[in-house]
Amino acid sequence: MRSSEYDFDFRDRAGRTRAWGIGLLVVAGLLWSWCTLLLLTPYEVDRKPDDRYPVECEPRLMTERGTANEGLGHGDYCQNERDWPEAVVVLGLSVPVSVAGAVLFTSGSISRRMSAHAEAMRELDRIADEREARTARAR
Repeated sequence: MRSSEYDFDFRDRAGRTRAWGIGLLVVAGLLWSWCTLLLLTPYEVDRKPDDRYPVECEPRLMTERGTANEGLGHGDYCQNERDWPEAVVVLGLSVPVSVAGAVLFTSGSISRRMSAHAEAMRELDRIADEREARTARAR
């Protein structure tokens, strides 16, 4: 296998690695969006199945009353619908996904740039060798 073929194969693998990193970063972004949705959007809760007048609940992070923490003991149906553990688990899952995505993206990007740099250096060496050979023949 010639070096240029190996270099193209190396760049192709680096591109796939970079694409995997982008994919994982997109998944992490979706997890962050889901967590944001859970914490910042208001929601409704049925007191009984097929409730015609559901209870409107404040977002978890924006509540000024004790609805997020006191719960059903005070007649609040909102407490059990969107619990903190669900949002924390979603956020916790996003951390390793985003770290892996960042590592793969960085590794793929650096590999491609180093390959392009090595090719440019080989080309410059080839040009310098040709110039030296021409000057040696001219003497």
